[in-house]
Amino acid sequence: MAIKGKIRAIGKQIYDRLHNDRLRKNILSAIPYWVASLLVGLIAVYYGRAFSWAENMGMQLFTTHRYLLFIIPPIAFVVAWWLVKQFAPFARGSGNPQVIAAIELAKPHNEEKLTKLLGLRIIFIKILSSLVFIFGGGVIGREGPIIHIGSSVFRKVNEWLPDWWPKVSKRYMIMTGAAAGLAAAFNTPLGGIVFAMEELTKTHISNFRTSIFSALIIAGLTTQALAGPFLYLGYPNVTHLSNFVFIPVIIVAIISGVGGSALGYYVLKILKWKESFKHTYQTILYIVIGAFILAFMAYFIDIRVLNSGKDLMTNTLFSSDKHLPWYLPILRTVGIIICNPMGGAAGIMVNSLSAGSTVGAVVGGWLHLSATDTNVLILAGMAAFLTGISRTPFTCAILVLEMTDRHTLIFHLLLAAMVANMAALIIDRHSFYDRVKDKFIDELNKEEEMENEKKNNSVAPTLSSNS
Repeated sequence: MAIKGKIRAIGKQIYDRLHNDRLRKNILSAIPYWVASLLVGLIAVYYGRAFSWAENMGMQLFTTHRYLLFIIPPIAFVVAWWLVKQFAPFARGSGNPQVIAAIELAKPHNEEKLTKLLGLRIIFIKILSSLVFIFGGGVIGREGPIIHIGSSVFRKVNEWLPDWWPKVSKRYMIMTGAAAGLAAAFNTPLGGIVFAMEELTKTHISNFRTSIFSALIIAGLTTQALAGPFLYLGYPNVTHLSNFVFIPVIIVAIISGVGGSALGYYVLKILKWKESFKHTYQTILYIVIGAFILAFMAYFIDIRVLNSGKDLMTNTLFSSDKHLPWYLPILRTVGIIICNPMGGAAGIMVNSLSAGSTVGAVVGGWLHLSATDTNVLILAGMAAFLTGISRTPFTCAILVLEMTDRHTLIFHLLLAAMVANMAALIIDRHSFYDRVKDKFIDELNKEEEMENEKKNNSVAPTLSSNS
């Protein structure tokens, strides 16, 4: 606290020496964004390294000692759930719905609710729970958690501002934190901007464009300074395409869009069913049974059902044998449906991309397409499946575009995302994130009502005794 006070005192001295009011306000308004972006970039790099290490270590154990598939996952999944339940209940799941809920609730009278959704405890538990989860082979990713962490970092920096500091919009800070987290996770700055506009806000971006642009630049540069310049998926070969490749792109988009929406639908069904659980052992039993089902699929059918699926995407894009077995998209989707509702910190974005890539590879094999045409279907399936989950077609198309630097595919990816967005309506008119966001807000409101009832009940006996 003494160090924090000294920093504030030095900042106040510098503030007093700036005599140009407009310059003073502009610089001080931007500094929180810059500081928070630097922190998000640092966390994204080191968390990403830890996540990859845990994922690779777990997979190495499973491939060398297959029997561990029936031992490590049940223990790891229960521990991942327990960490969240015990220390930060709203750290569960991917993190995107919590961020959307926080943006909606970003008002002074909702400060307690925001603290439950975003904060330091969320950051630590999100990281720890997801590392344990992925070590156990969970079908999860780190990108959703980084978005949640990014918003938590930005909100915390906003809280630390002294009273004399120019007012910085809490809502804009939360939105920018999410966008910076996405940009740092995937190394996709344009994707972060489109994500902020399409998913997070209905506000015109001109209101905070300077802040979000500078934040994304700083977060991205921090990531590249520590991890080096990189593409999330590399440079797949998409030359010499067939003139009619857009036809199978549409087929893949329809399958992936419906698949992504169906995935969200069944996850929501399980979450609703779990609400009826009255005892803790029921949740633990669900987690253990789910872990055994996942282990059974990995042991007897295909071990590629496990983990985030990033290696599966890159191997398929850059190997000569691109055609996958027909059942792998189903296994990947079922794996997500099992793991996401368990209650641990479990990102869903990269898993959706992975599931979509397997759809593209399978359809490419059925149609006996060339390697380059199949690569187009793989990338189209990624954009389409994630669109089925999020209902943000432009964000998903731009993300896949930036991950691969294949700008010649912009129209193919946009076509796939738009078709998937329409196909997903067959299952549900609303996105998975919106549905889960509503659940979080309802849960927060119920907790507030219960706390108010407790206060009223404690006040009533006091009043009666005084009378």
